[in-house]
Amino acid sequence: MSTIKSPGGSTFPYYYKGGEVHCLKFGSYFKDHAKLICVMKEEVEFIQKNNKQLRIWVDFYDTTINNTILIEFLNSLIEIERHILKLSVVGLSNKSKWQLNRLKKKIPYNKVNPMKYYIDPEDAKTWLVSE
Repeated sequence: MSTIKSPGGSTFPYYYKGGEVHCLKFGSYFKDHAKLICVMKEEVEFIQKNNKQLRIWVDFYDTTINNTILIEFLNSLIEIERHILKLSVVGLSNKSKWQLNRLKKKIPYNKVNPMKYYIDPEDAKTWLVSE
């Protein structure tokens, strides 16, 4: 399979410790929420076109998170949930994690897909490629 770039700029596929990970680079958008939401929508289309299950690593470092972003993120996950094998998220504050967990109870997100929060990106990717 050839290597391409996803809309967020990640190499696809990205190989890590013998496994394949797809990175959703939602970090470093600071307060540019319009651009971030646009990239989220482009990533949804990209993932749906690839039609395979993915181990997804989401990076939110250096992006200001608010309720609107969390709702857009969760709605994006709902659109690609059949493509999610495992999901790890880095870069969220404890408050944002709490808000996202509350939203997951209100919005019909598939609770079968494992989602874990991490501080260290290496730990997040290692969990994704582990059985």
